[in-house]
Amino acid sequence: MSPAALPSLSIAVGVVVERRKAASPWVDFIWRGIAVLPDEPVTQPWTVLREEDGTTMFYAGSATVDLYPSETARYRDNLASGSPSIWTVLSPSEGPWPYAVAAVTADPAEGEGFTEAADNLVEAVPMPEVLREAIESFVAEHHVEREFVKRTRRRADPEALARREHEGGQE
Repeated sequence: MSPAALPSLSIAVGVVVERRKAASPWVDFIWRGIAVLPDEPVTQPWTVLREEDGTTMFYAGSATVDLYPSETARYRDNLASGSPSIWTVLSPSEGPWPYAVAAVTADPAEGEGFTEAADNLVEAVPMPEVLREAIESFVAEHHVEREFVKRTRRRADPEALARREHEGGQE
């Protein structure tokens, strides 16, 4: 991994997941990420936090929000959206629980990218204030405004194909 690909800041968070009884003949439960906790709680993954009316909330495990200087424009856009979010990604698991925490990100494009794997459960959850402040500080320290440069296309050369040599001896 190149030095540019390494995160400049990693923030540990805990992921809270909800399991709700489904009103469907095809599935028993609906799972979704509902929150991130600042810091990593001192509790075992898949600890029940609360149960009520067919809904159970679990502490699913920890992950890190990795921040990269090259992505500060996306973090800034997220913060300016009016409701900053953190994207939680749960992937199917072969273990005792049906899902495992796969990733957590503050980058909206990365969060959207995780939806390409149809089995992933991706949820945008509210960004805790402590994370918002840390990300704002990171953007303030690392953001460099980059000028947009529009590429110019070369004009097509209609004679380019005519100049190619014929292969196989055919004219």
